[in-house]
Amino acid sequence: MYEGAIQDLIDELGRLPGVGPKSAQRIAFHVLSADPADVNRLAGALRKVKDLVRFCTTCYNVAESEQCRICRDPRRTDEVLCVVEEPKDVVAIERTGEFRGRYHVLGGAINPLEGIGPDNLRIRELMTRLGSGAVRELILATDPNTEGEATATYLALMVKPMGIAVTRLASGLPVGGDLEYADEITLGRAFEGRRAV
Repeated sequence: MYEGAIQDLIDELGRLPGVGPKSAQRIAFHVLSADPADVNRLAGALRKVKDLVRFCTTCYNVAESEQCRICRDPRRTDEVLCVVEEPKDVVAIERTGEFRGRYHVLGGAINPLEGIGPDNLRIRELMTRLGSGAVRELILATDPNTEGEATATYLALMVKPMGIAVTRLASGLPVGGDLEYADEITLGRAFEGRRAV
């Protein structure tokens, strides 16, 4: 335990996701020994992100204006909508260069143990967007874990009566992986998602 400002910094850094006590301490001492200009740049970037960044009014991705760059892009199709849990998932899909539709960010996944139900997510807003009639396919790109699967199942049950095609991202074996190291669930999904060659 340290005292004063350094302990306050360690405590605040330790509240960040994925930063444990040892990492918080290392970062705090790095900041302490860093050049003041570097520290001021970091502090400025933190203030700037809180002042300028908000959520897109259409898809709820992060944006610096009312709409994000993807929602403003006229080259994208409105017929395909990809549902993701968090803005970081949009970035992951965009890196592939394979998707040219629009997004909808739920803001999490259904997780009863954490007290997160459908009303805590942006599902109502999704249903409003789907009600416009422009969307022909809804891609469920939630995480392949218990919470993501529960969210995808819930959304599929709500959307199918609307006559919109509902698809789920395939899951299975990673490229370069060995079969002997794959767990049963991953291997089972790979079998379910197999395709003709």
